[in-house]
Amino acid sequence: MFPLKKLLAALLLPPVGLLLLAMFGLWLARRRPRLGHGLIAGSLAALWLLSTPWVAGQLIGTLEDAPPIASDDLRRCQAIVILGAGTYANAPEYGDDTVNALALERLRFGARLARASGLPIAVTGGAPSGGRPEGESMREALTADFGVGVRWVESQSRDTAENAAYLTPMLARDGIDRVALVTHAFHMPRARYLFEQAGLQVVPAPTRFFSAPPDSGPLGFAGDWLPGIQALRLSYFAIHEWLGRGASMIRHPIDRHLSLSP
Repeated sequence: MFPLKKLLAALLLPPVGLLLLAMFGLWLARRRPRLGHGLIAGSLAALWLLSTPWVAGQLIGTLEDAPPIASDDLRRCQAIVILGAGTYANAPEYGDDTVNALALERLRFGARLARASGLPIAVTGGAPSGGRPEGESMREALTADFGVGVRWVESQSRDTAENAAYLTPMLARDGIDRVALVTHAFHMPRARYLFEQAGLQVVPAPTRFFSAPPDSGPLGFAGDWLPGIQALRLSYFAIHEWLGRGASMIRHPIDRHLSLSP
């Protein structure tokens, strides 16, 4: 089921989904030229727009609705939970798998909160593609690179839903039910929903707000409409999150109903 979900996501998300739609339009153009050419033009126009900084910023901004965590809210938490974001596999300079750049942004902010509050840290992330579990890499980075200890390590999960499902019982055994949740601002709405569904009280502690107004650069306004790989990456994140939120809101009521059925 998990590999199928990843395959479907890869086929639906840009740029693959739009390129496949354009290829279908090319095939269709032989039989229905107007419709086929319309699909090609629409796919390429959508790919262009999703690759522009202005459109990408607007899309990612629809998700970044949680403000930075306040000191008073942090003090009312019992622990800090840092979510994984992926692995830098077979890193030659480290001699093993380690965390990727996105995960480092989360770890840096989580370590900062831990030093400010003295709260214990939990990390969560497995190895869906094999290799070293991300939770173990996160613990190593926090300890060796940030000088912060880790109390709980969950290393079996493959996605955010499993992060919540597997970590929550570990925290509950130690009486932890209110946590500061550290993840990227665009990922926070879905992550918060899933952890609350798992039974935790969540105080959002988002980091890295991609929708913050960027430096306009030498091109000014025109630069907002020039396509680039970084903007397409942000659009990918935004669409991925909206699809994930929709799937979670459909899946969880069904799972709950099935678990309550005799």
